[in-house]
Amino acid sequence: MTRLLAALSGALLSIGAQAQNNLPFTVEPVTSFDQPWAMAFLPDGRLLVTEKKGNLLIVGQDGVKSRAVSGMPDVDYGGQGGLGDVAIHPDFAKNSLIYLSYAEGGTGRTRGAAVMRAVLNATDRPYLSDAEVIWRQYPKLVGYGHYGHRLLLDDEGYLWISSGDRQKFTPSQDMQSTIGKIVRLHDDGSVPEDNPFVDYTTVDAFVDEEGVYGQIWSLGHRNPLGIAFDLNGRLWEIEHGPAGGDELNRIVRGGNYGYPIVSNGDHYDGHVIPDHDTRPEFLKPAIWWTPVISPGNMIVYKGELYSDWRGDVLVAGLSSQAIIRIELDGENAREAERYPMGARIRAVVEGPGGTLWALEDEAEDSQGRLLKLIRGQ
Repeated sequence: MTRLLAALSGALLSIGAQAQNNLPFTVEPVTSFDQPWAMAFLPDGRLLVTEKKGNLLIVGQDGVKSRAVSGMPDVDYGGQGGLGDVAIHPDFAKNSLIYLSYAEGGTGRTRGAAVMRAVLNATDRPYLSDAEVIWRQYPKLVGYGHYGHRLLLDDEGYLWISSGDRQKFTPSQDMQSTIGKIVRLHDDGSVPEDNPFVDYTTVDAFVDEEGVYGQIWSLGHRNPLGIAFDLNGRLWEIEHGPAGGDELNRIVRGGNYGYPIVSNGDHYDGHVIPDHDTRPEFLKPAIWWTPVISPGNMIVYKGELYSDWRGDVLVAGLSSQAIIRIELDGENAREAERYPMGARIRAVVEGPGGTLWALEDEAEDSQGRLLKLIRGQ
């Protein structure tokens, strides 16, 4: 009954959002891409945009694109796999370092996410140099889904990686696996000594001479596709549920979020998963959605241009074809508003001067466009 009421409530919200005609911004298409997945702003105001098939492009705010960056890794393209996220080192102006996530082939038919760090040489013929793979999802598994692999770098020198469950369910609770976890590393890929499970690392838990336990910050996730810090330095994460139950979680050190033991959604074959309320030892989401919103990414807005949104979460919605704004209040959160975009939104980012930019998914009803959201027009 609880899930039925939630579904009806979510449906009404969705209908209300679609009926909304007056957006708080003007949508200006800038250019389009071939299966775009992520974007990040360089200090000079240009964008880095990844295309799932393996291309990285430097793009001006006027839409002018560079040649494809050379020196890219070989990506395992197929299903949900390919080139994924891009992140800029906080000291990029000094070291020119960027980070890329991607699907990487393994032995036989296995594959998994990987993260590469490299120097971006943003010349007329841009290229990567000094490239090194600093993290690999373990173990590599058969299948093309749920890599997660969103990236976040903080000002304290840590690299955060969202690692999806690869549609395999139980590895999310397996501490000798980085599947279905949030991972915390130093920006060079080494393991911080103060991570929550470092003390559990033993010889038996080592993989390629690196301790899997030590990398893990939190566990029990399904397909986390957004991670961001709020204005008070608290970490939040958003993930796809199964059939229902997309989640926004406040991430705490060593926290277990219960998947697949609990979820506010059910398996696609109809088998019921117990709700979070049935197992209080697992951390509950701050918000959950049925019908789902299918998050593409999330940010916490920190600018002044949309001053009334400062500190709010903005979520790119795929199946919901919307940008969803969420208000945070300490450990609590509530959906405040949906802005219907008429297309699947893969990513939303904050640009120079607090501007907002969105990236459409390329699908039957979406053109893979870069959109500038102009306030007050």
